[in-house]
Amino acid sequence: MSTHSRLKAWLVSPAAMVALCICVALVAVFQFSLRAYVPGSLDVGGLTLANFTGLDKPIYLQAFWNTLRLSVETMVFSLLVAYPLAYALVRVRNRVLKSFILIASITPLFLGEIVRTYSWIIVLGSNGFLNTVLRKLGIIEWPLELMFTHLGVLVALVHVTIPVVVLMLATAISHINRDYEKAAQSLGAGPIRTFLTVTLPLSMPGILASATTAFAWTFSAFATPQMIGGGRVPTVSTLVYQLGFSSMNFPLAASLSIVGLALTVVALMVLSGLTRKLKKAGGH
Repeated sequence: MSTHSRLKAWLVSPAAMVALCICVALVAVFQFSLRAYVPGSLDVGGLTLANFTGLDKPIYLQAFWNTLRLSVETMVFSLLVAYPLAYALVRVRNRVLKSFILIASITPLFLGEIVRTYSWIIVLGSNGFLNTVLRKLGIIEWPLELMFTHLGVLVALVHVTIPVVVLMLATAISHINRDYEKAAQSLGAGPIRTFLTVTLPLSMPGILASATTAFAWTFSAFATPQMIGGGRVPTVSTLVYQLGFSSMNFPLAASLSIVGLALTVVALMVLSGLTRKLKKAGGH
């Protein structure tokens, strides 16, 4: 065996083992979803499809809708906030300003998810930082209801997602050949037209990759919806936790996980189809 083949085997083997473990875990969850729930016991009964047929209840449909809505909204707002930051991070020449943008953008990555979430609880609470400032400025008389709301969960999720989106977009923008922009400007295109017709289409691969990552990351988020939503903004992940560890209904929790996974795959396939159309529209 050649050195290249041995190196390839060393690199592929761990990945194959991890993939195998993930597949085994998914099979275990799937078979658990087909078992009957025995109240008051951790043991499960025989095979049944009742766990899946019972997922048409309003509480589960609301969880699916909330999860999809939060994922799409987080993806969109993360891109809107992160793109200017990534663009400035790559194109700004001042090292001090560039360092400030970098630190401000990626700092959330150095904080644990629980720490970040508790920070938002302090900011969004009725007596938190935001309401206190607004009341002292005389803008509001009564505290705004931001905790345990869809808006509060969305704000916290966008904050969690932005660092990764910024890094992915900055990588894509940094690989754009500036000669294309100079060529457009030499033909009479202004800064805005150059950005819309050259820079933005050329950065589309980074936009698509970061959008997909943001969507998938948000779909599986647990700590932020659980703590900021407080049970009033149910998502697939929070319901799985409640069913599994509060009600001990592990078969139903497993079936909810399987349907959530299937919904994620379908959503990503739809998103992939849309991204291919965008690539064609951009000519790349």
